[in-house]
Amino acid sequence: MLLAADGIVPDWPAPPGVRAVFTTREGGLSVAPFDSFNLGDHVRDEPLAVAGNRERLAAFTAPARPVFLRQVHGTRVVRLAPDTPDGTEADGCVVQGPGLAATIMVADCLPVLFAHASGTVVAAAHAGWRGLASGVIEATVTVLREAAGEGEIMAWLGPCIGPRAFEVGAEVCEAFVAIESAAAAHFWPLGKGKFLADLPALARRRLAATGITDVHGNDGSAAWCTVTQRLRFFSHRRDALILGSTGRMAACAWIG
Repeated sequence: MLLAADGIVPDWPAPPGVRAVFTTREGGLSVAPFDSFNLGDHVRDEPLAVAGNRERLAAFTAPARPVFLRQVHGTRVVRLAPDTPDGTEADGCVVQGPGLAATIMVADCLPVLFAHASGTVVAAAHAGWRGLASGVIEATVTVLREAAGEGEIMAWLGPCIGPRAFEVGAEVCEAFVAIESAAAAHFWPLGKGKFLADLPALARRRLAATGITDVHGNDGSAAWCTVTQRLRFFSHRRDALILGSTGRMAACAWIG
């Protein structure tokens, strides 16, 4: 991964003009436990701090405006327009042309960024296990292809809860195996109906099912894990029970 001063710049061979960033918890205005670059306005952080952090992100993506969705672990995908307001309910978004940044907020779920080979369309998807199992990647790719037409698509996977930290119940394993029996290879039994799950690997399988094999970013190694990399990343699973809440990071892609 390529580290910017306060974020991660995806290391992928995107077409000229396609830009992207993944924010970390560094470089913002929020105080503990949201220190410091929290972008979520729904986690009990001071509203003025969140607004200031969002202004800092917008300055980085300018002149493209980040559109902050209300994510519900679903499969609705929206094509962003200049008048699309923050708070639009969706878990995937597609941007055609300059002016807007496809934006997804996370704090353990997997952010997936997409770029079309034409360099004219980008997209972002919020891929927690529920979204992955329900088809959020497939839905996002469908809308992206409707906007861009024929051509190759590449994807970048951002930081998320890692395979050594993501303990799930049998129902999660069953949900993915029902889609594709080979998905069982990405679950390791712990006993008593519990498993460790490899979220990035499961996402790569869903991407491959849509025909996307040019995939970069998160390979499941420790450096990408939001839970264990405490100083760089927010983590809902690590922090929410102890601190009451946690901040949100953002993955953005735009035409610049």
